[in-house]
Amino acid sequence: MADSKNPSVTQAQAEEAVRTLLRWAGEDPAREGLLDTPRRVAEAYGDWFKGYNDDPREYLARTFEEVAGYDEMIVLRDIEYESHCEHHMAPIIGRVHVGYVPNGRVVGISKLARVVEAYARRFQVQEKMTAQIADVIQDVLQPLGVGVVVEGSHECMTTRGIHKRGVSMVTSRMRGSFHDDARTRAEFLRFIEVGHARR
Repeated sequence: MADSKNPSVTQAQAEEAVRTLLRWAGEDPAREGLLDTPRRVAEAYGDWFKGYNDDPREYLARTFEEVAGYDEMIVLRDIEYESHCEHHMAPIIGRVHVGYVPNGRVVGISKLARVVEAYARRFQVQEKMTAQIADVIQDVLQPLGVGVVVEGSHECMTTRGIHKRGVSMVTSRMRGSFHDDARTRAEFLRFIEVGHARR
């Protein structure tokens, strides 16, 4: 895998693994249409799983305190993501909504999207990814509260197994005031209006 955290696995070994899978599926890796497939797949993995090379905490390290005393909820909604299920290596595609109540400092909104990207571009379980995003924001920024809602369409369910399309999963993680105060939680959920209400 390109830029892998595991230097003991070479690009050549990754490509040979793809050739093995092609042969197992009944294909001939030596035929013209598949000659470059192992290289392309290895390069795609380098892109799909580049989150292993990122430290989400670093994205949240630079904050701003000159916000004229702003202490209301900040919400970034509809952060699109692409991930892969760690059980079947199938895509998970969806969106993330993040909200927090600052405690004297805020972070650039693009950094919230980068945190989502860093966790999404790893093998994932949606529940775990939801918790990871909320927990790192709470731990690094120390806001009064954090709310994260993740929507995901799981290709491991739509392209194999039960073959059910049009199904999405919603997970949430509430920390601090989002967990303890029903009004804060309700305000956040109104802002993001998960599902079809806002579309």
